[in-house]
Amino acid sequence: MTSHPVAPEPVNAGTRIGHVHLKVADLDRALGFYCDVLGFQLMQKYGDQAAFISAGGYHHHIGLNTWESKGGKPPPAGTTGLFHTAILYPTRAALADALHRVVTAGIALDGASDHGVSEALYLRDPDENGVELYRDRPESEWPRDVDGKLAMFTRRLDVDALLKEYKP
Repeated sequence: MTSHPVAPEPVNAGTRIGHVHLKVADLDRALGFYCDVLGFQLMQKYGDQAAFISAGGYHHHIGLNTWESKGGKPPPAGTTGLFHTAILYPTRAALADALHRVVTAGIALDGASDHGVSEALYLRDPDENGVELYRDRPESEWPRDVDGKLAMFTRRLDVDALLKEYKP
């Protein structure tokens, strides 16, 4: 068994995942999903090889490229790699808007879960990359055990009730 060194101190609490960069087979097809369906904004495009997209004008939350993957196929099951990219929405209404966009585009959900701390929708992008669309509940609503420790769970999310929160 390999030993893993333990960092003497936890990473700074302000540390965040800044962006994800995905290898895609077809850049325009990927942009159609992330921009036309989910509503991200194209910030910059490098020919037909790469693009950077964001929510709200940030330089980029998602990078897309075909540098090593143009015309490629998704990795087969049973291999390592990215399980999913999680896109955090600020409110339940914003998540309902995302669900409406997905449903309107005819994209099937792989699942929908209530995790106690969050509500999540799971689907696939055109390259079969997993995508989670979710919103966090306020920390004061997170489930806790009798010792006050976090007690997340997975239950079925009522997608119809969420969709009713969509306001055009």
